[in-house]
Amino acid sequence: MTTPATPRPFTQQDMDRVLDIWLDASLQAHDFIEPAFWLHHVEDMRNLYIPASQTFVLERESRVVGFCSLHDDQLAALFIAPEYQRSGLGARLLEYAKSLRERLTLAVYTENAAGCGFYQAQGFTVIQQQTDEQTGHLEYLMAWSRT
Repeated sequence: MTTPATPRPFTQQDMDRVLDIWLDASLQAHDFIEPAFWLHHVEDMRNLYIPASQTFVLERESRVVGFCSLHDDQLAALFIAPEYQRSGLGARLLEYAKSLRERLTLAVYTENAAGCGFYQAQGFTVIQQQTDEQTGHLEYLMAWSRT
């Protein structure tokens, strides 16, 4: 297995691949939400969320296989292409994000058991439960701090 490179800053040339990863992984991880919701938000990701964030991509064999986005101290996104999940790439991206911040927060759907478990294993703790206004589903607000 090839060791992935260090995450690098997102470039505009990465956009289509990043959106493909986001959509595929979102559909898989959030099967409790209608697929139309995710399809409807692809252009928002392209035109609003990615441009407003500090985004980094991770490549394997010159192909983007995952990305993370930071907005201030919030981990706004962390997605790995489904075929590369459970291989340590998400943890690698998260460690990189942590190296850039003293503290991070994130929101994860309570029904996304794999995501909740992943973040807890990476040192995040649940600080509150809330309802996502866009979907009506419950989510955890989680936090991590270097200290």
